[in-house]
Amino acid sequence: MARLTPYLSFRTEARDALEFYGAVLGGEVEINTFDSIPGMIDDPSEGHLVMHGSVTTPGGLVLMASDTPSSTPYVAPNRGITVSLTGGPEDLAYVRGVVSGLSDGATDVMPFEMAPWGDYYGQLTDRYGIAWLFDVGAEEPQPAP
Repeated sequence: MARLTPYLSFRTEARDALEFYGAVLGGEVEINTFDSIPGMIDDPSEGHLVMHGSVTTPGGLVLMASDTPSSTPYVAPNRGITVSLTGGPEDLAYVRGVVSGLSDGATDVMPFEMAPWGDYYGQLTDRYGIAWLFDVGAEEPQPAP
């Protein structure tokens, strides 16, 4: 079955971001640099940059990222949600922990709490400028606070 997997683009921060996301999401980080494949980069001083990296969580979530060498135009994240993490009632504790971890250094934080439609919902922009949305269905619809 096909899967949609977020793939984030960074200027030079992919390694740091992947390690942070791995710690927050609880996943295994894998990183391949441009040095790992000869001829992949024009400037040898950029060989340490991430050509392809990923975080794979025990629950099967996959988040990918790469750096953008100077020979390639960089497109920064734009307005709107970049990554959405959703789930059911059984995922509430996990998502709450992810929100807490990603909140370190975050801006534009909408607290993760009960929304008027009965789900737990929140948003934030993490320390790398990546916008996240969180939505977890409650066991039974709860009234908004």
